[in-house]
Amino acid sequence: MTRAVRRGHRLRRLGRTRAETWLAWAGATVGVISAVSALTPSIALRSDFVRGVLPPGVPSAARILAIAFGIALVWLSRSLALRRRRAWQLAVATVAAISIAHIAKGLDVEEAIAALALLVALVRYRRRFDAPGDPSASRPLAATVSVFAALGALALFLTERGTLPDPFEDTLGAFGILFAFRALRLWLRPFSVHVRQSLEERRLARRLVHEYGSDSLAFFALRRDKSYFFSPSGCAFLAYRVVAGAALVSGDPVGDEDELDELLDAFRAFAHARGWRVAILAAREAERPRYERLGLRAIKLGDEAVILPSAFSLEGRAIRKVRQSVTRLRRQGYRVRVVRSNEVDAELRRRLDEVSRAWRGKSAERGFAMAMDDLYAEPDVLFALAERADGHVGGFLHLVPTPPTGGYSLSTMRRRPGSPNGLMEFLIAETTAWAARTGSSELSLNFCVFADMLRTDGGPVALRAARTTLLGLDRLFQLERLIEFNRKFFPEWRPRYVCVERLTDLPLVGMAYLYVESLLVPPGPWTRRSNAVPH
Repeated sequence: MTRAVRRGHRLRRLGRTRAETWLAWAGATVGVISAVSALTPSIALRSDFVRGVLPPGVPSAARILAIAFGIALVWLSRSLALRRRRAWQLAVATVAAISIAHIAKGLDVEEAIAALALLVALVRYRRRFDAPGDPSASRPLAATVSVFAALGALALFLTERGTLPDPFEDTLGAFGILFAFRALRLWLRPFSVHVRQSLEERRLARRLVHEYGSDSLAFFALRRDKSYFFSPSGCAFLAYRVVAGAALVSGDPVGDEDELDELLDAFRAFAHARGWRVAILAAREAERPRYERLGLRAIKLGDEAVILPSAFSLEGRAIRKVRQSVTRLRRQGYRVRVVRSNEVDAELRRRLDEVSRAWRGKSAERGFAMAMDDLYAEPDVLFALAERADGHVGGFLHLVPTPPTGGYSLSTMRRRPGSPNGLMEFLIAETTAWAARTGSSELSLNFCVFADMLRTDGGPVALRAARTTLLGLDRLFQLERLIEFNRKFFPEWRPRYVCVERLTDLPLVGMAYLYVESLLVPPGPWTRRSNAVPH
């Protein structure tokens, strides 16, 4: 695809997006005007005329409907911006109803004309709202509407007989509102796809990762909770998951360099046809120009800590705490042994699972872009075990390879509660020494979100306020503690970015990102269990 053709595609997409954005803003504006108009007194002469023509109670009811429809139109505006067809259908009906309500509540011609102008614009650009709804919502939607209708019929029947007590009336009304809200939510739910990987797709993805996966995060594309999108030739692919209308691409695409631009353009067209917003999670600095050239906005998310084994040393005063941990754990009889996943027998697996259960407790199994969801499925992954001569395993590191570069990336680190202090420092230091002996190029540790912000003490008021907020969240997300832990090994810090199509996508993408990483899942019965394949 030539640069001129790509530029033409971007300009056409920009013009298309601008129309939907303006209509969404216009819808929100008309909604706010309608609500404000209904809450303020009407012109007396017009109001008297309406009351003289319409039956009693109609103007008051129209005023309430204008408020309700105005709020609904504001709510629909975001879905209109995302080109959702079902939102357009509701918006057309709502705007038409608002126009009538404005006339009926007080002959508010100006507000009615504004609503009618919006209605004309919605009809004029109707073909642009082509993002389909979720077909899987049809059955629960039908059930919800049936329950809502049954509640309404019951309330009407009891009212006509005069046997509807006031408390029961309020209860029925509350349930009616809840079911109505659920019906609207199901109706507007964006098109989604279930994660599905065929055996052939997994084989092709695995081959491409081994051939082209030079990024330390490339191997994580082989998780089973991601879908794959391949280039026409099958020489490049990306892994993604759709959450709440956001297509989250896990890391940079993997494959032939000459096909990556075309792959990303094709995926964006594929996503836009379904009404999804596209975001690239944890993109590398080297790939940032590509995304910006294709029209995405790159926002720094944090830094990846990477150790170079050939340059790592425990000598010197600065790293003495790590050296002391290594010495202490060796004296207590611990040694580090590195084994491949396919070398883990049933007894060792039982011990590893025991450590995992003790470490996790009731917490959710976290990870998406930078962790594996199955510790044993891939034969190329490694376990670095901290064990004693009697076979006791105090903790372990789970490492995935970066095949083209000969490096490794840390997927998981777990230890048994009550194990000696400094066990993780011991594990990382000894594993790095092993990597140096085997000629491994690098060992990628953890990804530190907002690392620059957390490492800075001064700066503008806004920056200091953001840092204070992040520090307050440290107990939940362990942001600063992770940075301090990585600092002990004097790593090389490599920036990572989240790339979005619009800055306004950030709230949606941020919440979706937290969701797929299981950072919004509370401890307890909601925790996600590992879907490990029996070994």
